[in-house]
Amino acid sequence: MLYKCRVNLSPPPNGLGEPATDLSQPATDLLELVSLVIRGVSGNRDLSLTAAAALSSLDRYGAQRITTMATAEGVSQPSMSQLMHRLEQRGLVTRMSDPSDGRVALVSLTDEGRAALAARRARNARRIAALLADLPDDEVRSLASALAAVLPAIRQRVGSDVLVTSGIAGS
Repeated sequence: MLYKCRVNLSPPPNGLGEPATDLSQPATDLLELVSLVIRGVSGNRDLSLTAAAALSSLDRYGAQRITTMATAEGVSQPSMSQLMHRLEQRGLVTRMSDPSDGRVALVSLTDEGRAALAARRARNARRIAALLADLPDDEVRSLASALAAVLPAIRQRVGSDVLVTSGIAGS
């Protein structure tokens, strides 16, 4: 097991005098699953995780200021500037003046950047499918049911309005 920790994620009693469900083990298992999936799809990376996250943010929300992106990704503004410069050199993003403040640059995703992101998502989806390929059909159906139940709630809580289907983002 990659992650072994004791965390009390139990919510307070449910108002009926009964303790609510203990979520510590499912949370730990999910954290391990996320880590394993990232490791399973990360071979031969064409983009760093930060670069992929930044491109995804541009795809999701449109043109943004570098400072906004740096804050969202938890990196310094100079680091995000350097990353955007490298992505711009590769033709994945473009900079333009902010119409509301000409002193500020906005970064947006190019068609080439959108295509690179779609290709990465499709490749990762194929890799994950390969990791799951030998599971019995009933386990695949159980996984699909669990994901159908959990993903909408997690999307809502995290604030993601992007639904990824077939490895390609869509709304």
